[in-house]
Amino acid sequence: MALRTRRRRSPISAPSGVGVFVMRCWAHRTPLAARLLVSVALLGACGRTGDRRVAVTRAAGAITVTDDAGRVVTLPAPARRVVSLAPSSTELLFALGAGEQVVGRTTWCKYPPAALAVPVVGDGLNPNLEAVAARRPDLVVLYRSPLNETAAAQLARIAIPAVLVKQDRLEDVARAARLLGTLTGHAAAGDSIATAVDTALRTAPPSSRHVRLAFLVWDNPPMVIGRGSYLDQLAGLAGAVNVFRDIAAASATVSLETIAARDPEVIVVLDDSTPAPAPAYTARPEWQAVRAVRQRRFLQLPAAVFGRPSPRTAEAVAELRRRLEAWR
Repeated sequence: MALRTRRRRSPISAPSGVGVFVMRCWAHRTPLAARLLVSVALLGACGRTGDRRVAVTRAAGAITVTDDAGRVVTLPAPARRVVSLAPSSTELLFALGAGEQVVGRTTWCKYPPAALAVPVVGDGLNPNLEAVAARRPDLVVLYRSPLNETAAAQLARIAIPAVLVKQDRLEDVARAARLLGTLTGHAAAGDSIATAVDTALRTAPPSSRHVRLAFLVWDNPPMVIGRGSYLDQLAGLAGAVNVFRDIAAASATVSLETIAARDPEVIVVLDDSTPAPAPAYTARPEWQAVRAVRQRRFLQLPAAVFGRPSPRTAEAVAELRRRLEAWR
């Protein structure tokens, strides 16, 4: 059956241009696990950079790097007061050992637990520049998107350096670790994290039978994960096959009939709290056309580990492998 590969915007992906008002309204009426899975579905929409290495120039103590938007960013010295406006960057900063340098975060930055002690400067969408400036940062870390490129230019006008970082795929985490490690004075830790991620990416998947699965992001209309998402990467590394990996994009809408025809053995669900027996949509008659739904074959993954690309790549792969054993 033909795929309907029209890309859908989700309010959680507001850095790509969705309004803050829409995001807030949608967030209040949508379960957190669904928001997390929709958010990761559209990661990668901003494109790829060809070279994932970090070029660094040092002169008289100053540090000059090129960020993921191609902008040249110069700091007179390693940043000591950092505002992070993306959960992925906040987690990475703490993993680098720069947690004590983080002086501002978004409401979505909740990992690691120590991040909860950092003052909140907003939800990170269409950044509140006054709240950011009030924290007196010497570096602001933004997710790479057209909207945030505008915010970075506005920050530059008030002499606050900003760096745009993309963490859409697992290899992006390695580059981001080196970039932020250099900018915060933790270059060795950045190299260590990058090496660990690179090693995980090179690890051969198990030789046992590969489980055929589908990541279902949304149910009406059905949205699935394609090979453009890091979740597809995790599945492959763990020895599974994403039945929709022929879709080049991070996500796409497909028909319910197409899901039934692809016949995944397991449907993957991300959970933010106590796992439910099955997603609510599975009670609807039309979903009984999908064998995995009829047989209640769901693989529930903790959003805390799988909700975004992170330095915990190896942990995520190992956990997914362990959980897949029950379906082999």
